[in-house]
Amino acid sequence: MKQELNEFSAVKITDAQLVPWPRVAAVGAMVAFSLPTFITGLEVHQALEPIQALLALIIGSLIIFAIGGVMGVIGAKTRMSSYLLVRIAFGDKGASIVNIAFAISLLGWFGVNINLFGDAVSRLALDVFDVSIAPLTLAIIASFCMTLTTVIGFKAINWLATIMVPILAGVTFILAYSALSENSFSQIMATEKVATLSLGQGISAVVGAIIIGAIILPDITRFVKHWSSAIYIAFIAYVVVQLLVMGAAGLAGAASGKTDILDIMIDLGLGISASIIVIAGSWVLNSLNLYSAVLSTTATFPKLNATLVTISLGLVGVFVALLNLLDNFITFIFYLSIIFVPVAGIIISDYLFIRPHAYNIESLSDNRTFAPKGFIAWLLSAIFAVLSTESVISSPSGIAAIDAIFLAGIIYTILSWNERRSSHSAKS
Repeated sequence: MKQELNEFSAVKITDAQLVPWPRVAAVGAMVAFSLPTFITGLEVHQALEPIQALLALIIGSLIIFAIGGVMGVIGAKTRMSSYLLVRIAFGDKGASIVNIAFAISLLGWFGVNINLFGDAVSRLALDVFDVSIAPLTLAIIASFCMTLTTVIGFKAINWLATIMVPILAGVTFILAYSALSENSFSQIMATEKVATLSLGQGISAVVGAIIIGAIILPDITRFVKHWSSAIYIAFIAYVVVQLLVMGAAGLAGAASGKTDILDIMIDLGLGISASIIVIAGSWVLNSLNLYSAVLSTTATFPKLNATLVTISLGLVGVFVALLNLLDNFITFIFYLSIIFVPVAGIIISDYLFIRPHAYNIESLSDNRTFAPKGFIAWLLSAIFAVLSTESVISSPSGIAAIDAIFLAGIIYTILSWNERRSSHSAKS
């Protein structure tokens, strides 16, 4: 019980709980191997011209790497979860609002993945194995397994990810190879089509697909022995694996001309491989989503029992699945990037420039109650990003996620600069 308490309560990870960084990288990579990442790559390819789609994937992955790398380093140095970092940046009461918002979004992702899992496995069972299983039955079974994995804790998620990463890497390679066997890369890039998204919107969609994972990367990088390992983990997860997965999905879509990733895999003779991606990817990703949702909830309400919170949120996740957020998938992940990227900008600015001395577990005992400057920066940057997306005002970068994170950091730094000076004066 001590392991669970250390993982889910407001304390930093101890030396005894540290693990080699490649094992933590396996968890980060599994997030990129998930079905939503394949779907995002496919939909970005469909919505943009080939060269624009390639640029969107590369630039989006680099943005995620930059955000995740810095957040991961902060987590590794402080050995605190992202929700404890939010407490320091936004104050105890302010963090409650941010952490609840994170929990809601993570449960939204949980619901999206349960939808994907139930529908996909039901279809694959019928098409590949000629077995009929109701999606709701599959969703309930999957939720039970994912919740049980989360109750056990990070060790179970880590163990599962370590086993599945090599298998999913092989499946992704086969998907890309099969697609290029149908059409060469040069033929795919020469394809002419009408774009329905701008390049900036495509980049924001790529960022939105995995931005929550980048911001909460401290939840897993706090388990590594040295801060440099967090950079390796972010690079492998977001520049290598995410780029390859989305690229493979785009190539497969271009080769087949179809718009559904499962139909494409079945047509390419990869029905069993598709089953592995859906089952393994959804299992690890949703266990991690639920794990982080529990961390956010217990950070906000530390007196709650972590096991009961995990089971309760698992049940809520099944209910969220019934809302069927898949109908607006790209819109969902696009606005996630706008809403949550500013949080990372504020934490990074506070840690690097304003109050680096505050980022330790001891400061939580005398933490500020509310940080209005952080909320002002968060609100203004999110509003600006939404308005620029809707073309009400011009966008400096053309990418909503970039606008949001830089604006949040700049506004917070300006508002808090005198706090930095007073902090240095107090120390001296």
